[in-house]
Amino acid sequence: MQAEIKEPRIQCYKCMNPTSTCICKHLTPLQTNTRFVILMHPKEYKKEKNGTGLMTKLQLKNSEIIVGVDFTNNTRVNEILAAENSASFLLYPGKDSFNLSTRKSVEMNSVLGSNSHIFILDGTWPCARKMLKLSKNLQELKRVSFDNKIKSKFIIKQQPESLCLSTIESVYTVLNLLKQGGLEECNTDGFLVPFEKMIAYQLDYMLNPSNKNYDLTGNSEISIKNMYKKSTERNIIFEGEA
Repeated sequence: MQAEIKEPRIQCYKCMNPTSTCICKHLTPLQTNTRFVILMHPKEYKKEKNGTGLMTKLQLKNSEIIVGVDFTNNTRVNEILAAENSASFLLYPGKDSFNLSTRKSVEMNSVLGSNSHIFILDGTWPCARKMLKLSKNLQELKRVSFDNKIKSKFIIKQQPESLCLSTIESVYTVLNLLKQGGLEECNTDGFLVPFEKMIAYQLDYMLNPSNKNYDLTGNSEISIKNMYKKSTERNIIFEGEA
């Protein structure tokens, strides 16, 4: 008997999700003073539909994605770094980083200015470390960071620990801190909605009896049970010590 041939799922070429779980209708792109430059590792680029780097880009009008590993001689990155009247920073933890959570408005304005560029490494911790190790131009950037006190909502992915955030959650946190410092005025209320919808779609799929990966226990916590395995290497920048 000939095996049934399944029709390929139609994909949305904007959010890269199947049209049945397309998040585009939930997107509300923000205009920001700060430009966010997402440096995406090739491995992360290949799994865009399950990552949040592309989603973050779609939610930010003033942003771009640059794919690569070593950005030392990357024309676009160096063009941004050489731009006049604009300071560039790397969102990455470290003891010498400029902590947005503890700085006052005056300090933020003095250091970041009104139209800064913030670079974000989008990839697993080992990939992010390699990107930074190889990219001599990024090593020279002043780092910015924040004190994270919230648990990630990325429950369909395993993470090293509960306070590790995805790319979109990290940017959301940064935007709110910049708003408190008077550097941003955008309304971030709906910023995480596409992210939350994507997680809901994934959970519905995993709990669907017709799905081959269906959890026979019917446990709605299916994807949370091993979320914080120490051996796991989930993305991105705030998932461990620098």
